[in-house]
Amino acid sequence: MPSLIATHEVDDVAHWLSSPKREEVFASVASNIRTFVDPSRANHVGLSMDVADMAAFQAVMESEAGAAAMKYDGVHPETVVVYVES
Repeated sequence: MPSLIATHEVDDVAHWLSSPKREEVFASVASNIRTFVDPSRANHVGLSMDVADMAAFQAVMESEAGAAAMKYDGVHPETVVVYVES
């Protein structure tokens, strides 16, 4: 099961950290979801997670539910970068 890291910018770090949407949307395709905050760049955050099926993960990222969760969390979609364990 590969691990991945996703980084992106958000409107409000405190809101993003407290949001239940991550678990709601990604729990079906990811486990061990952890949040990170960049201490040197305001509003820049990251996630790490273990993903069993990368195609299923990508489908969630491209789904309406994924887009709605990103909007709710204040994620700037154009800043999302995903790194996959190699």
